[in-house]
Amino acid sequence: MAILSEIVGFLDQELGTDSIPDYSGAMNGLQLENLGEVERVVAAVDASLPVMEAVASQGPALLLVHHGLFWQGVQKMTGPVYRKWKSAIHADLAVYSSHIPLDVHPLWGNNAGLAELVGLHNPMPFFDFKGIQLGLRGTWSGTRDDLVSVLRDRLETEVHHCPAGPERIGPVGIITGGAGSEVSRVAAEGITTFITGEGPHWSYPLAEELGVNLIYAGHYATETFGVKRLAAEIGRRFDIEWSFFDHPTGL
Repeated sequence: MAILSEIVGFLDQELGTDSIPDYSGAMNGLQLENLGEVERVVAAVDASLPVMEAVASQGPALLLVHHGLFWQGVQKMTGPVYRKWKSAIHADLAVYSSHIPLDVHPLWGNNAGLAELVGLHNPMPFFDFKGIQLGLRGTWSGTRDDLVSVLRDRLETEVHHCPAGPERIGPVGIITGGAGSEVSRVAAEGITTFITGEGPHWSYPLAEELGVNLIYAGHYATETFGVKRLAAEIGRRFDIEWSFFDHPTGL
């Protein structure tokens, strides 16, 4: 058994929750408290209704997510929103969310996890976002097709790509999640192969014009690393059980 406030204090400090900028709907940190004790921690990408009902059905826990309860902004507490909160409170479920702070963390972050998965050489922070570096850049030995195959095999998901850059991979940039719309800024930093999760339709023809290999490896698939690694660290540090609840969106 662990104390919720101690876990939250650890997370806030290690993730820089109060100092790292984010979107207004992220509301990083503890979003829903419980009665104060934690028997287990469950990692998930989204605090969606199916996830929360499934986790709550197994009893009290700390649910650690990347996309939290306020992602859609202010909503009326009716219908599925009411059911989501009711299931959590009834089960004594606490919810902690970390978006960009978890993306950029050098050890537990989504970028770091994806860079390690593909074997990125000499990863270094890049891409300024409100005074922080939002992604990682490095080099990779192999061809464009090799890299796509590695991503497809290791993420076990479909990978969509625009093969407009060099066949032999040069500078690689990684920003997990939905950063496809930033392909122009990424290219301006000398990146010829850009790996992200997803992006708008127009990012594909723009990548063609810019001569960039734009690889969409899935928003969900590229953002499972952080919550898994962080939950494992909480489990180790506080001596409690941890697990990952897999609820892929296919996007």
